[in-house]
Amino acid sequence: MNLDDLLEYFNNGQAVQGGTEIHSLLVHFSNEAMRITAELNNSYHTPEQVRALMSELTGKQVDETFTLFPSFYTDFGKNLSIGNNVFINSCCNFQDQGGITIKDGALIGHKVVLATINHGFTREKRHWNYPAPIVVGQNVWIGSNATVLPGVTIGDNAIVAAGAVVTKDVAPDEIVGGVPAKFIKTVSEADKESNRSEP
Repeated sequence: MNLDDLLEYFNNGQAVQGGTEIHSLLVHFSNEAMRITAELNNSYHTPEQVRALMSELTGKQVDETFTLFPSFYTDFGKNLSIGNNVFINSCCNFQDQGGITIKDGALIGHKVVLATINHGFTREKRHWNYPAPIVVGQNVWIGSNATVLPGVTIGDNAIVAAGAVVTKDVAPDEIVGGVPAKFIKTVSEADKESNRSEP
C-alpha cells in the first residue's frame, strides 16, 4: 500500500481503524507532516521558502501567488489542494485526511480550523476515523477562529463570520455566522448597507 492507495481510501470516504495497515501508513505521513510543519513554524522563512515547504507538505507545487503567515498545522498534508491567490493567516489548523480543497482567491483568517474527520459514536468504533471532504470555493472569506466541519462545501464568494461553526453547506454569495452557523444576509445586501468606499 502506498500514498495513492491511502488517498483513494480517504477520498472514497472509507473508515480508518486503528491498528490496521492503512492506519500505520497514515501515521507515517502524519509524522512527516509534523516534521515539515515544525521546520515551517520554528524559524523565519522567506515567502519563497514558505511556498517550498508547503509544496513539500502537500506533495503538489503551490502557486507563486500563494501566501501563508506561519504558524500552520496539519495532521497529514497530502490531501490538501490550494489554488491561486490564496491567503492563509497565522495559527490555522487543517485536518486534511478527508480532503481539503481551497479554490482561487480564498482568504482564511487567524486560527481557522478545517476538520475533515469524525469518530464513530459507539464505544467499539470510537477510535475509527470517518473522512469527509471540505471545499472552500473561489473568493471565499473565512473569518478568524471559525471552524468548518467534515463534508461542508462553502460556495463561491461566501463569507463565514469570525467564530462561526459551520456544520452544513454554505450557498454562494451568502454570509453565515454563529454556532451553529446560520444565514445572515447576502454579500450584495451587506455591501449596500456598508459605508466602505473604494481605496
